[in-house]
Amino acid sequence: MTELILSDLQSWREAGWLRRLDLAFARFMAELDPQAAPELLLAAALLAHQEGQGHSCLDLAELVQEPDGLLSWPQDGLTALRDTLAQHRQDVAELLARIGASPLLQGENSPLVLRGSRLYLRRYWAYEGRVAAQVLRRCAAVGGASDAVDVSRLRAKLDQLFPPREPKFDWQSFACAVAMRANLTVITGGPGTGKTYTAARLLALIFALDEQPQRLRVGLAAPTGKAAARLKQSIETALASIPADFDCGLPRAALTSAIGPARTLHSLLGARPDTRKLRADAASPLALDVLIVDEASMIHLEMMAGLLEALPPGARLILLGDKDQLASVEAGAVLGDLCSGAQAGHYSAATAAFALAATGRALPDEMLALEGTQLAQQTVMLRESHRFGGPIGQLALASNAGDAKAATALLREEREGQVLRWVNASSAQAVLPLALQGRLGAEGAECGYGLYLGLLPQRPVNAERAAFDRWVVAVLTAFERFRLLCAVREGDWGAAGLNATVERALQAAGLLNKTGEWYEGRPIMVTRNDASLGVFNGDIGIVLKPWSAGGSGTGAASLRAYFLDGTALRSVAVSRLADVETAFAMTVHKSQGSEFEHTVLVLPDQASQTLSRELVYTGITRARKAFTLVTGRAQSFDQALGRRTRRASGLLDLLDQR
Repeated sequence: MTELILSDLQSWREAGWLRRLDLAFARFMAELDPQAAPELLLAAALLAHQEGQGHSCLDLAELVQEPDGLLSWPQDGLTALRDTLAQHRQDVAELLARIGASPLLQGENSPLVLRGSRLYLRRYWAYEGRVAAQVLRRCAAVGGASDAVDVSRLRAKLDQLFPPREPKFDWQSFACAVAMRANLTVITGGPGTGKTYTAARLLALIFALDEQPQRLRVGLAAPTGKAAARLKQSIETALASIPADFDCGLPRAALTSAIGPARTLHSLLGARPDTRKLRADAASPLALDVLIVDEASMIHLEMMAGLLEALPPGARLILLGDKDQLASVEAGAVLGDLCSGAQAGHYSAATAAFALAATGRALPDEMLALEGTQLAQQTVMLRESHRFGGPIGQLALASNAGDAKAATALLREEREGQVLRWVNASSAQAVLPLALQGRLGAEGAECGYGLYLGLLPQRPVNAERAAFDRWVVAVLTAFERFRLLCAVREGDWGAAGLNATVERALQAAGLLNKTGEWYEGRPIMVTRNDASLGVFNGDIGIVLKPWSAGGSGTGAASLRAYFLDGTALRSVAVSRLADVETAFAMTVHKSQGSEFEHTVLVLPDQASQTLSRELVYTGITRARKAFTLVTGRAQSFDQALGRRTRRASGLLDLLDQR
């Protein structure tokens, strides 16, 4: 029976339904337990496959009862799976008993763990337990930070930061209030709802209420360098808008300087390429009293476990993110799990009383529950978009709701300004006019790559270094105005194929001169952290000749990649960059944490497991002024909106403590 099931798995591997790694893992389990039931080997292969799709576990009950909803396989693959299950056992209880009897699930060091009907790789089971324990400990609203809250003083400060706007409930003020009574706060909301604006006012509030504000150590972090730079810039901008008469406990300039530099999570925690172990952990915690982390939807389960344990128990952690965006590339959907009930609130009577006392505003009745989890009391969803309105905002809302009819009508509507446009084409070549010069019809839509490439001949000659730096910043800023985003990586419609296609078209148009792998004007994206160079996964740069006293570079050998972190310019010799790729086109996943004036979302001409509502929503919300959808087949858009990503996880069950 073992050889038979392994033969089935081999044929599934050859059909492309499983990865080579999935088959190898099942074979490894068979070597460890030669008596393993065939059901266990089947489950092991599917568990490895699901981990590769971002799931932290495999629900065996769902595998038996609803395999079509569990796996994003083609119909012939699902049929083969059902036939194999029928040859063995379809009864859930018997399946669990057969799998659970293996020594591979016994003992503290077994490679697999079975909890209820969920089968885990041991390390992911451990990550979930560690995250849940830390979240519950930090959300406890009794003792710790909550005892130090002077509600009357808090109310006075909040009234200054958020002047009453009756009768509307102020979710931003409420978020700041609840953050003062526990050491974890989750703030979620769509684009323009003011997550970083709220976080900046929360920082001012923390300093204002602290007895020794000068001692506070504050950190800012995000999963990518781009997102970290944006967080720092947004926080500083929001701090500048705080009322002049608000007493932060420190001079305003001192407050701004007290906030540390924004860093990537990998840099903050001391991630190393040669090990999974982080430099910062419970034994060597971060020297911080407050940490704000933006774009938390991108944080995978392992990283969240490391982050929570590396932060001192008494430090406050504020997680910011949009729960409806794509989840992390690696396993886990932690922010989605943490915010699972955020839309409905589920606030307890005690929280309602605290909200009224601290903010002077009553929580809406529909947000109350007889019982709410500890986590729900520390989770706030911001609901009013102050920036993201108009056609792009309407399209994002319709897409997030899965309303394909309304979303299609918005994209097809002929209106002055043409903020939105849908191009359905038979070839990926349709993106080339957009890539070269954007499109006419709306402010910001004219942005294309011709804009930044047109600045290359304007390089200052015999200029001072300051003038050269201003030119580099102008080139980088112009590039960031436009981007091609892809649903997939490979193929003509994927990021790799479009990068090559766009590169050739720009060269044919005389906008760039590619003479080898490295050339002036090449946009690059870093794909691996390298702390020694100060570059991190997701950083975007442009290759240029460096400044020299004579006003010109010294050829291709001297090329440098220039990066912009907020207003800070830095560069690295291209000879030192080993892990980069061309970035005319990038996947939607890689775009998280960024915004562009004109965003073009490209959906492929073939069905893909990656197409989902979250992917489309994330792509749309990268656009500030104009959005263009390009599809290889019109049905792709409807099908994407009809498919909601759901990741298997046991974290919610662990967090369900009231």
